[in-house]
Amino acid sequence: MALDCTSVTSRHVLFWFVIVYYFVSATACNGVYETAIEEFCLTKFKFDMEEMDQGQWCSWEDTIQTYGELTNCTYMIALKMDCFWPNRLVDEFFIRIHRFYFPNCSLSGRLLQDPPNRILGPFIVVPVLVTLLMTALVVWRSKRSEGIV
Repeated sequence: MALDCTSVTSRHVLFWFVIVYYFVSATACNGVYETAIEEFCLTKFKFDMEEMDQGQWCSWEDTIQTYGELTNCTYMIALKMDCFWPNRLVDEFFIRIHRFYFPNCSLSGRLLQDPPNRILGPFIVVPVLVTLLMTALVVWRSKRSEGIV
């Protein structure tokens, strides 16, 4: 009977050990991982971005190396801490980075804006004039053909 109690107790201990291990590793990947990427990765990224002129921030050619180093840094820390990568914290981290450093950058790297009025004007006026002309032509033709039945 003593053997059965010991095996049940060791099973319980093993069960609780596994539960505690996963809980500790999950919480370590939240708070400690977030702090680590903020301190190590973000600090270097901020320094590198401040070295650049803000006009270059939207140029992918100028920021690709810095951005790649930031990505690799978050990956390496996750690897060392035995965390999944990418994860929710990494997504939120990069969203904050993009909101601060790249809010007005398009996919092509240029700020999107309306064309000048000398270019935009004809694209508006010509279809309006064609529509009015076609409407007048239809009305004129329908009045003219009423007498010929």
